[in-house]
Amino acid sequence: MIPLDNWLGLGEGRYSPGIREMCCREASSSSFRIASQDLARIGQIFVSHEVVRQIVETEGQRVLLEQKHKRLSPGWTAEDCRVKPDEPSCVITGADGVKVPLVTEAEKSKRRKNRRAKPKGQSRRRYIRKGSDQRYKEFKILTFYDPSHERQYAIGTSGDHQVMGRMMRRHAAMIKLDKADTAYSVSDGAPWIRRQYGCQLPMLRANILDYYHLREHVIKAACVVFGEGSAQAVSWRQQLMGCVLEQGPIELLDRIGLLLRKVRSGTKRRALQSLREYIGKRLTMLDYPSFKASGYEIGSGPTESFCKTLTCRLKGSGMRWDKPNAEGLMALASVRSSGLWRQYWNAQKKVPA
Repeated sequence: MIPLDNWLGLGEGRYSPGIREMCCREASSSSFRIASQDLARIGQIFVSHEVVRQIVETEGQRVLLEQKHKRLSPGWTAEDCRVKPDEPSCVITGADGVKVPLVTEAEKSKRRKNRRAKPKGQSRRRYIRKGSDQRYKEFKILTFYDPSHERQYAIGTSGDHQVMGRMMRRHAAMIKLDKADTAYSVSDGAPWIRRQYGCQLPMLRANILDYYHLREHVIKAACVVFGEGSAQAVSWRQQLMGCVLEQGPIELLDRIGLLLRKVRSGTKRRALQSLREYIGKRLTMLDYPSFKASGYEIGSGPTESFCKTLTCRLKGSGMRWDKPNAEGLMALASVRSSGLWRQYWNAQKKVPA
């Protein structure tokens, strides 16, 4: 099979692009062991789970390189992002951080000891890379999409906020974000997100705080002040969220301040002060009346959805990862979720676009 694949120009190496694609497809939603069993049962492809793992991890690193060098483009630009042909183009972007379980250096050290203790003749991996200093690390995800949500593109990184900032600029250039008639962000308002959007994407007309993140903070304060599940807590939350939608953040701060003057409990005062500080740092992101008048979205649903999709495989029960392999798996998931799966594999098979 492999000589014939190579003769047909379908790729070089021990495993053809078709085999590699099937391994990646099966392993994207199940463990490597189950993927190996499914490949044998359904496709008569007999490879061990260890081989499946090696293929998938190698392919993930290849996808990361393709993304880094702009050889894997989303297939659309800002000019295409129109709900109707005669309407202005619009691109929305979002960013978020998600926790991914990693293998720690202490666990790696134990593995090295066990490997050295194995008798000669038993299989031993040559190299065990250094582990993480913490059990969980934050990975960062960036999304671009149009108002219809028909065109969506997402990428992720295990790097810090500066790495994500460079990715913002690089991938915004790929879709020609600066050519959009309207471009804005919707996010949870984390400091690093606001900072990177301000530095890397100055063409954004607005940076909007996700309505539901604000709602969560209001609910938290309401539960402390009025009691969790109480009718007063629900009523106060509804009043505040209606207020910010119709009148904006200044009126919202006034109402919180009015209640703060009546409260005497230290715990309740701290909850209200914390909420007021949270809002005060994000005033420009909370001008919902203006955003609604301009037709902007105020919810970060697509970004939240991508956060789940890109890390679903990484957060399976009992799973722990090396950081590079986790990043590669996330890259494969981003290719599939962004509708680039066929484009990527056709390039591996050298099939004309």
